[in-house]
Amino acid sequence: MKFIEIIDLNKIVKGNEILKNINLSLEKGKIYGFCGRNGSGKTMLFRAICGLIKPTSGEVRMNNKVLHKDISFPESVGAIIESPGFWNDYTGYTNLKTLAAIKNIISDTDIKNSLKKVGLNPEDRRTYKKYSLGMKQRLGIAQAIMEKPDLIILDEPTNALDKEGVLMVRNLLLEEKARGATILIASHNPQDIEILADHIYEMRDGELFSDHI
Repeated sequence: MKFIEIIDLNKIVKGNEILKNINLSLEKGKIYGFCGRNGSGKTMLFRAICGLIKPTSGEVRMNNKVLHKDISFPESVGAIIESPGFWNDYTGYTNLKTLAAIKNIISDTDIKNSLKKVGLNPEDRRTYKKYSLGMKQRLGIAQAIMEKPDLIILDEPTNALDKEGVLMVRNLLLEEKARGATILIASHNPQDIEILADHIYEMRDGELFSDHI
């Protein structure tokens, strides 16, 4: 079942073609891996799918709803794109509770469970500014999954994680896939892509190439 359709998507920034005629069809309950060097267009594509940028031409459809026409943003999405942004003086739990209050669809127990899933202690009184890079990454992943979204987009999810953290992310994403989520990941670690992805795509200079597995 088609969940996301990207049709003839182009993005031009200051005269530079960042995304070039992207066409892509994504189904529910699958993991899609995106590889490519820095500046190839992966992050910009993810931003377009999240509704964070408007395409110069073409469109992104989700459940047959067009972004920036029928809906402003995906209706159910969790994402880490570039560096996760949190309040420095809040604990991890308070950060997530504050964000969860926007939609108000999950309980305090759900928030605590998402923290435990990524190896963080919900009772930890340290503020975010005292977190290590790995802890900050774990908190970002907890934020992305806590509301059990239909779409999960993770740009470099294993960045700054140790071996144990990398295995945690892999297992977590397989759990989310089993739940029925559609997952998009970009990673510099080819193992993450090869182990997890049902389909692999490569970005080169703003163009998308398919390497189905």
